Amino acid sequence: MYDEEDLASIRESREQWEQERLDPVLDRYGERQKRFATVSNHEVDRLYTPEDVADRDYEADLGFPGEEPFTRGVYPTMYRGRTWTMRQFAGFGTAEETNERFHYLIDEGQTGLSTAFDMPTLMGKDSDDDLTDGEVGKEGVAVDTLRDMEILFDGIDLGDVSTSFTINPSAPVIYAMYVALADQRGVPREKLRGTLQNDMLKEFIAQKEWVIPPEPSLDLVTDVLEFAVDETPKFKPISISGYHIREAGSTAVQELAFTLANGFAYVEDGLDRGLDVDEFGPQLSFFFNCHNAFFEEVAKFRASRRIYARLLDDWYDAETAAAKQLKFHTQTAGQSLTAQQPLNNVVRVTIQALAGVMGGTQSLHTNSYDEALALPSEDAVRVALRTQQIIAEESGVADIVDPLGGSFAVEALTDEVEAETMAYLEEIREMGDGSMRAGVLNGIDQGYFHREIQDAAYEYQERVEREAETVVGVNAYEVDEEPEPEILSVDEGVQTRQRNRLADVRDERDDGAVASALDDLRSAIESGENTMPAILDAVKVYATMGEIMTVFEDEYGSYTEQVAPT
Repeated sequence: MYDEEDLASIRESREQWEQERLDPVLDRYGERQKRFATVSNHEVDRLYTPEDVADRDYEADLGFPGEEPFTRGVYPTMYRGRTWTMRQFAGFGTAEETNERFHYLIDEGQTGLSTAFDMPTLMGKDSDDDLTDGEVGKEGVAVDTLRDMEILFDGIDLGDVSTSFTINPSAPVIYAMYVALADQRGVPREKLRGTLQNDMLKEFIAQKEWVIPPEPSLDLVTDVLEFAVDETPKFKPISISGYHIREAGSTAVQELAFTLANGFAYVEDGLDRGLDVDEFGPQLSFFFNCHNAFFEEVAKFRASRRIYARLLDDWYDAETAAAKQLKFHTQTAGQSLTAQQPLNNVVRVTIQALAGVMGGTQSLHTNSYDEALALPSEDAVRVALRTQQIIAEESGVADIVDPLGGSFAVEALTDEVEAETMAYLEEIREMGDGSMRAGVLNGIDQGYFHREIQDAAYEYQERVEREAETVVGVNAYEVDEEPEPEILSVDEGVQTRQRNRLADVRDERDDGAVASALDDLRSAIESGENTMPAILDAVKVYATMGEIMTVFEDEYGSYTEQVAPT
């Protein structure tokens, strides 16, 4: 990009600037702190120049939007063609209440649905299980059977809407219910659009929700992938999630590295199953966090696309551009939200959302300002959605493709994030003797990921405690008293109503058909067949979430995490 003569001239000019302009100012005023770093504690320079990107090859390292290595975006027109999908996470109480929130968000201009489930559903338990007492409908919607799914999407055209399901251990059952509902309504499966999180490796690394051990969990993930390739080609059966890794306390680089490692593990599992990477690759999607360090986050997203495209080519012989395109959903950082002065969260979310857009996200969820206190209220959800709409319609940032591309700072940070991420990926791969799948599973068994994230989280909190990291309203600019916002409260009668509906379903269904379907599922597991057809048959006769997941637990046993000492 710059020849040696240009760089020598720039170097000379910088030295002159430092002596004549910078040094006198530093001697007289200094700077407001000795060290400047991102939220991840990545030190940033005062100034970036062409010297920082002198070895970049424009076509090989940047290229043009929609072309490899996709650093500048996966589509040629990006948001000039259409804006990102605007999703707001929604789910609480019973299916009726969440259906009402869905319709509210659609009426307010949301362009995709995103479903939150309660803890019993996430863990594959029925609402009438003794372990679920007090948890039904509390942090998401309760879904026990296909009956709940029917109510949840009442009045919503499955062939027209894109729906995201944030669920992991019991994800195959929820996916089967959605497919069954489409079959029931006569919606062709090939028209279904949306995303299933279904990222079990991330669960063992960060979020810690599981039913069965890691290896059979991975097999089940690949069952869904294999089924989806043939049956629901527009639906993303895995959303490889860095979000929860970051929420657990990782740095930006750890989030990216561990997420990509999981993604490559899924690729290898698909290949081992005999699937074609160019066929299933386009159905993989990613889900990233977006924190407060604006430029670091933009760099993270740009580096993610470049690394993914290169390694899909180099390691897995992908040939089609569609298989090498890393497409991702972004959610603003929940861990950055504060209960103190919650309206400050509107500003944090706006900055984070803007970074997601500048980084080229395909869909975006903006957190509500009251989420450090409770599930979001309607007013808070509206503000969060309006934040996206104002960025899209009023700011002008969506009118230029990769507007920060070419910035010396952003390009240098992108290179640094890429290099540090690659170092992690090589280390994890070596842990599996050249297999990323084995490396990730070994890392889980050995507590490697746990230690890395734990150390990063501790270091961040230590900086906050000694006020080296400023959190406005928490360790700086506090107020003695502040008004309490109105927050959403879940009706305590939800559990009773949900349990009554489940009892009605049990009374009305054909118990013989349920028993037969569960036996067929057990046989599929024992014979090593893909279990999705059997799960689908079971949900269609109204087998419950708990009944289906119990079959898997009976076959594979439970799992207890082994964390090595630090």
